[in-house]
Amino acid sequence: MLETAAALIFGHVLGDFTLQTVWMVREKRRPPALLAHVAIVTAVSWAALGFPPAWPLIAWIAVTHAAIDAAKAFWGRGGFRPFILDQTAHMAAIALGAAVVPGAYALGLWAAPTTAFVPDIARLPEALALGAGLIATVWAGDHAVSALMTGVAPPSALDSLPRGGRLIGKLERLLILMLVLAGQPDGIGLLIAAKSILRFNEVTGAADRHVSEYVIIGTLASFAWAIAIGYATVAALGALGS
Repeated sequence: MLETAAALIFGHVLGDFTLQTVWMVREKRRPPALLAHVAIVTAVSWAALGFPPAWPLIAWIAVTHAAIDAAKAFWGRGGFRPFILDQTAHMAAIALGAAVVPGAYALGLWAAPTTAFVPDIARLPEALALGAGLIATVWAGDHAVSALMTGVAPPSALDSLPRGGRLIGKLERLLILMLVLAGQPDGIGLLIAAKSILRFNEVTGAADRHVSEYVIIGTLASFAWAIAIGYATVAALGALGS
């Protein structure tokens, strides 16, 4: 079951956060955009499983992903709560699918007897979990923090480079994930201190204290997300390796 869940989660985050285009997001209410996105997620999930003949599970992933995304597109709003509810619903659908069809990964090409010819492929579920953790930390974290900050940013805070800020956030979350995976969480404190020093002039020089509050909220949200996903990834790797 764990191998099946790891493959499905990898397929979900890859399809949702790196392969989903701006057009798909903008036109999600239109069937062509929604179906194109669902097709990508379904295809990537099937490939991660090793193309098994587990058609009920594949159909479940496609139907539930389409239903959840359609519900968010038509009735959801911007902000952190709809984002979390959407992702929680997807994870629940994946968990249920993996519980009902736990042996889907074992039926695919990446399981035995392929492992007899390519022994290292037996570690693929761990690689998928690590890849899912990376995408969830860096790219999904970008969406999560942006959703949380919706309606919070004061006009003066928007004068900085938005792409620069997002790049900094991605890099800091990547560093946190690496520190957690390396078993060196103490380094996160040094990262926080370093960023605080670098942002000191910006915060203290702002005429409006809302700018400093905006910076603090965004930084803490980014760090909290990365730490949570980092430890979830460590737990998944431990379970798959045991």
